[in-house]
Amino acid sequence: MPDTATNSISSLAEELVKVVGKKYVLSTPASLALYECDAETMDVARPDLVVLPGTTDEVQKVVQLANKYCVPFTARGAATGLSGGATTVYGGISLVLTRMNRVLHIDPKDMIAVVETGVTNLAVSYAAAPFGLYFAPDPSSQSASTIGGNLAENSGGPHTLKYGMTIHHVLGAKVVLPDGNVTVFGGRAKDKLSLDLLGLLVGSEGTLGVATEATVRLLPRSRYVETMLAYFPSVATGGQAVSDIVAHGVVPAAMEMIDSLTLNAVEDYLHMGLNRAAGCLLVVELDGPKESIHVQRQIVETVARENGSISLNWAKDDKERAQIWKARKTSFGALGRIAPHGYVLDGVIPRSKLKEAIENIARIGDKHNLMIANVYHAGDGNLHPCLLYHRENEDEVRRVMLAGREILELCVELGGTLSGEHGIGIEKVSEMPMAFSAVELESMHWVKNAFDPRCICNPGKIIPQLKSCGESGMRPLLRHKLLSGC
Repeated sequence: MPDTATNSISSLAEELVKVVGKKYVLSTPASLALYECDAETMDVARPDLVVLPGTTDEVQKVVQLANKYCVPFTARGAATGLSGGATTVYGGISLVLTRMNRVLHIDPKDMIAVVETGVTNLAVSYAAAPFGLYFAPDPSSQSASTIGGNLAENSGGPHTLKYGMTIHHVLGAKVVLPDGNVTVFGGRAKDKLSLDLLGLLVGSEGTLGVATEATVRLLPRSRYVETMLAYFPSVATGGQAVSDIVAHGVVPAAMEMIDSLTLNAVEDYLHMGLNRAAGCLLVVELDGPKESIHVQRQIVETVARENGSISLNWAKDDKERAQIWKARKTSFGALGRIAPHGYVLDGVIPRSKLKEAIENIARIGDKHNLMIANVYHAGDGNLHPCLLYHRENEDEVRRVMLAGREILELCVELGGTLSGEHGIGIEKVSEMPMAFSAVELESMHWVKNAFDPRCICNPGKIIPQLKSCGESGMRPLLRHKLLSGC
């Protein structure tokens, strides 16, 4: 990886101004500091330049200039990512796409939308709403997170259980490749006549190219939706209820669970009248034909009571439904009342191992003297333990990192994997050998090299390098300092 010498950066900045305008090339220390990390704030690396293009043509020219000067570039949306995917660990250009935020076309007959990738997830659904349609992936950050970020991380959300990940709702993408060429993967219809390059792109975390436009699938809104809020004496009993509901043949639109610590933080924040004495809160949402929901609702109620639910109630209208979801979607923010920083993991386990995982995560927290709050996409086994800490306490940060590593190792041992939706980024790159063999990792290197032989497109992400922090040009990261002494 080349060093980004000061004179090269200065010359590059002058040429970039000619492409996007002076207003959209940022280089002052104060400006650059705003782009030194994403929502994974433990790892900080300041870019040398921030560039905000407004069109695919401008993105292409920026990438071509990055090649000319052999300077790395990292695409960035709203920076709501939680794995450091948008952090410029080798410096260079932070390529910010938030100006490219238009919904270009809605086709209600084919039920698709063509959008620029800087548009927010929720804005796509708003644009489709007059046609009775919406964009199904709904990460908790959907009001801010961009479609480009959704593609990069293959984002999910509470409704992943029934409706799948981003990959299931994307038909095509316009992509600026690492060498500056522009191509299109996929299109308006499924293409089974060639290699699935779109499937390769989605979830590659911006390491294989920069998506500037996307053609996404829209779904009709369900006419009937029922949302239940239930309390259980423990996370284990709530987790068993989740497994039993699916075992009875019910596939809810969503099943979300938060533990007692998180529940009380939410109640302190929102004053909703939540049951503070409960061990956990479970949200179950059903949608579809009215007759089907009626049968499923009876099954869900029976299973909840068989697992010792303290109480349960169904939302009477959209307002109550919104309140229930507000309790879930503000949970991480509410934890800020307990500690100023939170490290959110997203390991995945089989649903049948939920109780075992919960018990072992508590044990890991006790071992490292840490407070761990838990939020779960319980229906599909996607865990979100949030390790609460104080960043100024280096020993506490070190313990958080060690505990996080043990939790990820636990997920793999239970038959799961390292990430359900947040991605690998720089956060879990050192843990990749837990889940993949040396041959598999080498295959990933081959793919990366085929697209990006100069290794300037979001380098340092997903695939472990030979050295964690001594490699030429890499910014020193806090995790390397605390875990490996670099």
